[in-house]
Amino acid sequence: MHHKLLRLIHLLEDGLLIVTLGTMILLALSQIILRNLFDTGIEWTDPLLRVLVLWLGLLGAIAATRQNRHITIDVVSRLLPLNGQRITSVISNLFSAAVCAVISYYAARFVMMEYEDGLTAFADVPAWLCESIIPLGFGLMALRFLINTGGVIKRGPPAATKPLS
Repeated sequence: MHHKLLRLIHLLEDGLLIVTLGTMILLALSQIILRNLFDTGIEWTDPLLRVLVLWLGLLGAIAATRQNRHITIDVVSRLLPLNGQRITSVISNLFSAAVCAVISYYAARFVMMEYEDGLTAFADVPAWLCESIIPLGFGLMALRFLINTGGVIKRGPPAATKPLS
């Protein structure tokens, strides 16, 4: 049951990534065609594209964290023995989880202020809705870093940090 739920979550994340990227491509292409051929455009397309870039970036970061393929600086850990790699990986994951949790907390406060202010981003779309990916994304990444920490403790560091031969 747990495995099926996790698979469904991964499919939803991947599907949202695909839909977001596809929407961005179609909107940008239609805007280019409308501007160049008909000397017009859709006025809310450019702000929507900026919002979609934000969503795409954070959805990509969530997926990268899920697959443990996020940006890391692991020069030192590659030189350490396996136990040293395990320790540095645990510390790195816990630190990353803490940073993401703090960002998520303050982003949630920001989104709540935007909600209370009733600001709109474009075309009567509330700003808080567009920005909601920030606390959600960083919260999910914090959770994933904690899950990755458990995996490192059980199985050791990911293959990417194994010693160079």
